[in-house]
Parts: sequence; structure tokens; C-alpha cells
Amino acid sequence: MERYNIKNIEEKWQDIWSSKKIDSAFLNKKKKKFYCLEMFPYPSGKIHMGHVRNYTIGDVLARYKRLRGYNVLHPMGWDSFGLPAENAARENNLHPKEWTKKNIETMKKQLKLLGLSLDWDREISTCDPEYYKHQQEFFLELFKKKLVYKKDTYVNWDPAEQTVLANEQVIDGKGWRSGVTVERKKLSQWFFNIKKFSQNLLDELEKLKNWPEKVKLMQKNWIGKSYGCEINFKISNGKKSDKITVFTTRPDTIFGASFIALSVDHPIAKNFEKNQDFLSFKLECSKMGTTEEALANAEKIGFDTNLFAKHPFNSKIKLPVYIANFVLMDYGTGAIFGCPAHDQRDLDFAIKYKLKILPVVKPNNVNTAEFVIKKEAFTGDGILFNSEFLNSLTVNQAMEKIIKVVT
Repeated sequence: MERYNIKNIEEKWQDIWSSKKIDSAFLNKKKKKFYCLEMFPYPSGKIHMGHVRNYTIGDVLARYKRLRGYNVLHPMGWDSFGLPAENAARENNLHPKEWTKKNIETMKKQLKLLGLSLDWDREISTCDPEYYKHQQEFFLELFKKKLVYKKDTYVNWDPAEQTVLANEQVIDGKGWRSGVTVERKKLSQWFFNIKKFSQNLLDELEKLKNWPEKVKLMQKNWIGKSYGCEINFKISNGKKSDKITVFTTRPDTIFGASFIALSVDHPIAKNFEKNQDFLSFKLECSKMGTTEEALANAEKIGFDTNLFAKHPFNSKIKLPVYIANFVLMDYGTGAIFGCPAHDQRDLDFAIKYKLKILPVVKPNNVNTAEFVIKKEAFTGDGILFNSEFLNSLTVNQAMEKIIKVVT
């Protein structure tokens, strides 16, 4: 039996497929349409097994749909803008354009050898002006409709690569490529105004079937809609007009509050810009990332302002005001009330600074006298106690009542 000659036979049939445009998509209104798109690869040099795995999965799906009678569009392109291309060009002492085009040629040949059913007639590269001019037009339309805006915010800054990193690119507090500890840095950034669509996005997310819950949770966190209310705290040893507005998603725990924590960028923090201890504290805060993981894992530290805030429902209670490294100006009002018994972050902070820990929510069927918080906060559902007019209510009932009172 003659041995299968891979090079000759596959080259022959791939030439036939190419000449007859077997994998090209054409307009056909009689057929159902199916669009199959895998993530575009970075043109980093050569393909690896990750590429083979990813594009084989897409190829199987595209071929299956084609066999089922669909008019399949299965294009290919190159994610050729940004940091990976820039870094690779620097390492190889080449202009990014030369480096990128050279790699595209190499990787395209390799992908073609795999015999993937890709429509190469529709090949695009994101660094091609013919491609990104449409993105620029799209951005301008968003800008005109006020769906994008610019503001100063803290970002994950990689000091080695001198660039901003997405939260997903920060692993254990370090840059995914450089391995260097990520810092917080304030820069002017563009944002999508998704607040206008947040509820629609959340509603549609619930309709997705067979999606991993982890992925759906990531999307919910990205959408970032929070339910709660604002509560005002008057400063007892400052100007009469001074107040701190706090946004909270747990207003039911208001009677368990033992401190107020502000962001380093809160307006009140500006009063301490000439204080050397505060400036040192602010510098220390800049060394941690902006991801939830970074905030959760970082040691909770605070700067004591020596200010006190009156409890909104009991003026005899005075809450110390701290500036803390775990409060972000971008979330809510840049101020929180700390309820150590029912938030682990607040509990860690309270233990460190020896602040009061008063539980106000207990699990059902647990004796009040026996319910004690030590090193783990209770964040579950339950019944209110130690909470004056909220006593004996469920968490949801207490939240509704407080929201009515403060609004």
C-alpha cells in the first residue's frame, strides 16, 4: 500500500479548494445565515497549540453548519494593534509595521497548512487604516450620542511595560506579561456610558442558557449595577455644613456601623494634602492595583482624620472617619460606612484599628446572646437585632424600611 504523502496530496486539494473558493461566503437569500468567528490571533511570530485548538473548534462548527445547509461566513483577521506587537517589535529591533506584516505572512501560511475552512477573501488586520477608519467613525457616533465620555480614574499601571492593564491582565497583583507588581495610577480614560443600558444588559444576560455561571458573574460585575441608597452623615467636629454622603448596598446594617471610610480622592481628603503622614499613606495606596482581587488581598490600611461623624439615627453615636485604601472614588460616592460584623473587608479593618464590632443581623433560629462575630463576618440572610426600629425584621424588610426613611 502506497504511503500517504501529506505534502503532495494536501497541497493539491488545498489548491483546488482555494481556486474554487469552497470556503468563501456569497450572498444566498435561500439559505439560513451562520456567522462563525474565533478570536483574532496576535501576529506574534508563529502559531502554537493554543491556536490549533481554538481554530479547530471553530472549524468543526463552521463545517457542521455548512453541511446542514447554512450559508456560513467564517472569516479570519489579525489583532495587530497594541502592546503585544509593540513589545515584540522592540525586542527584535524592528519597526512594528515590518514586524507585524512579516508575522502575518508566516502565521497565515501555517494556518493554511491546517486546512481550516476560513474565508481568506475577507481577511482583515486591525492595524490597517481601511479597517480602523470604520472603528473611528463608530466611536465618533457614540461620542455624538453621549455614549462615551472621558474622566480621570485609577488604572492598573505596569511600571515595567509603561502601560495600562485590564483587570484580567493582573494576576496575583502582578502584570500578566512582565511579572512586575502593578501600581494604581490616575490617568484620563475613555468610558462607555453603559448605565443607560445596564438593566437591559442584565435582563438579557439572564436569558442566556448553558453559559457558565462564572462567565455570567464576570459580565454582571462588568455591567456594575448596584442596588442601594445614599445616607448622609454630619461631621460633628467640623463645619456645620460638612457632611459625608455614603452609598450603601446594605442600609439594613446601619446600626452596626462603627466607622466611616473615604477614598484618598474624596473631597475631604484634600484637606490633608499638606500632611506628610497622609502623603506617605497616599503613596502606599498607589502601590496596589485596582482589581477586586487586589483590593481583597491587600492589607487594609487607613489614615485617621481625627474627624467624627454623627450616626444618622442616633446622634449620641460618633463614628471615626478614616481615609482607607480599599475605598474607590469611582464607586458610589467614594465613601462607605463600615459595618465590621457583616462585611469581611470592614471586619479586617476594624480588628486592625481596634474598632467596635456590633452584629445586627443573625441567622434564623440562633440565640441572640450566643451570636458572636470573631474573625469571620456574617454576610448571609437573617433577622435584625441591636437595630432599634429595625429589630425583628428580615434583611429585605429592613432594607426597604431604611430606604423609605432616608429618601
